[in-house]
Amino acid sequence: MAKELTGFIKLQVKGGAANPAPPIGPALGSKGVNIMDFCKQFNARTQDKAGKVLPVVISVYSDKSFDFIIKTPPVFSQLIEAAKIQKGSAESNRKKVGSVTWDQIRAIATDKMQDMNCFKVESAMKMVAGSARSIGINVTGEMPAELK
Repeated sequence: MAKELTGFIKLQVKGGAANPAPPIGPALGSKGVNIMDFCKQFNARTQDKAGKVLPVVISVYSDKSFDFIIKTPPVFSQLIEAAKIQKGSAESNRKKVGSVTWDQIRAIATDKMQDMNCFKVESAMKMVAGSARSIGINVTGEMPAELK
């Protein structure tokens, strides 16, 4: 017989750095999940992505067991990493803080494609370029012909 699902928990945790401190501890503790068991499993599965912020969706079942899905890093953090900057611009329409190329946009879009709600890489590239503009990052180079 299948286990009954009682809820979902969505968190953003740095890879390889899950610990029972907030926000993980209180979120899991309120659902009755074994916090240390989650931390050990998460850290083991994300050793290769240490330091990157990773969204995780935890499914909690009626017998207090759980399973979780680790998603790709958010577009924001991938853009910050690609542009080699610390944070986005406070005035993104006036003050630009960095730049990325269309090749970097394509790489981020193909990496994030499975978590986005689009079917073509070109559509994902447009979404990533829009996110870059909204945090004050210029997209340099010639726009690919398929996006025009």
